[in-house]
Amino acid sequence: MARRPKSLDNFHPPIARWFEERIGHPTDVQQEAWPKIAAGDHVLISAPTGTGKTLAAFLYALNQLITGAWPTGHTSVLYVSPLKALNYDIQRNLLGPLDQLKKIFEEAGEDFPEIRVLTRTGDTPQAERRRMLRHPPEILITTPESLNLILSSPSARAILSRLSTVILDEIHSVVGNKRGVHLITAVERLVRLSGEFQRIALSATLRPLETVAEFVGGFSLKGVPENPRYEPRRVTTVCSALQKQYDLHLRYIPVISEEDPGDVWGPMVAGVKKIILQNRSTLIFVNSRRLCETLTLKINEGEKEPLAYSHHGSLSLEIRSEVEHRLKSGELRAIVATHSLELGIDIGSIDEVVLIQSPFSVSSAIQRVGRAGHRVGEVSRGTVFPTHPRDFLEAAVLFPAILHHE
Repeated sequence: MARRPKSLDNFHPPIARWFEERIGHPTDVQQEAWPKIAAGDHVLISAPTGTGKTLAAFLYALNQLITGAWPTGHTSVLYVSPLKALNYDIQRNLLGPLDQLKKIFEEAGEDFPEIRVLTRTGDTPQAERRRMLRHPPEILITTPESLNLILSSPSARAILSRLSTVILDEIHSVVGNKRGVHLITAVERLVRLSGEFQRIALSATLRPLETVAEFVGGFSLKGVPENPRYEPRRVTTVCSALQKQYDLHLRYIPVISEEDPGDVWGPMVAGVKKIILQNRSTLIFVNSRRLCETLTLKINEGEKEPLAYSHHGSLSLEIRSEVEHRLKSGELRAIVATHSLELGIDIGSIDEVVLIQSPFSVSSAIQRVGRAGHRVGEVSRGTVFPTHPRDFLEAAVLFPAILHHE
């Protein structure tokens, strides 16, 4: 019988058993991160997609809530990601394991506390927000913008006054822009409200790690108000040794007529359709909502049944969720999406990713292509369709950057 990994010793035995039975062997980032998280360190985890970063961040918090080390009845865990769709996906992915763990504890005759997981975004109805204030969830999931709105309301921010840990997901997408400033200043405001708490940041693609760790940690106030002194918080970095494998292709469609560059649509749509029909599931990324709707329309022209559906931030939560569910269940052949599906949303097994035009950054390209072959050890297949000569040159630069994670 194989010996239980030492990293699982940080958990209550039924929780460790659940992990072994349901998940299997911990990944390298989980084995390295859990002892550091259990020790109370601030942690930055950087690893390829599908390596269990989210569970690495959440499992010890669940352990503390289930065993009573952290009392229930108030919000102890705050999870922040920049994408509403990802937040709802995280909520679903937490409720399943909680139900499974509850059954294991009940079978063993052990108590299992009520642990509620709620999401607060711009889509959350007012009635649900009011219920949240009266009965705060143990785990609150939100976006940087909604977090700042909560902090601006005296009644709402009271639910964040007893935090034990804050999880910042997909940190690469906000570092270096104003959303990042918005996020990290809100986190520092939380310190004044809740006192010091553990910070856990996650991302699939980060360079340089040291700079991002400094961003996540910030500065703690030492000394007295009359003579303040600020010291940087130490953040431990955990970086996976796993190397993601890619199978990349470039499909350049030359403009047939200089007078009518729109001629590129016919050959490009034909090429995309061919890829869709070859695969069980295909995810197609574009750089704008207008292009998303246009390409979806052109892919479906002449088809008896739609081959593809659109997915972007202007669609309602209900429509986005239905599209995600239908692709995951195998009812859909393809989705045409903006960055709304770029991050770690669980949409099942994707055979191939198609990029219409080069993304605006290398990290975005890595995230997008990484949606295919999402599990550990799988190869991510991607095809790029440049739409003009400059885009072709950008794609040529992008390929080696993806392969070398630069």
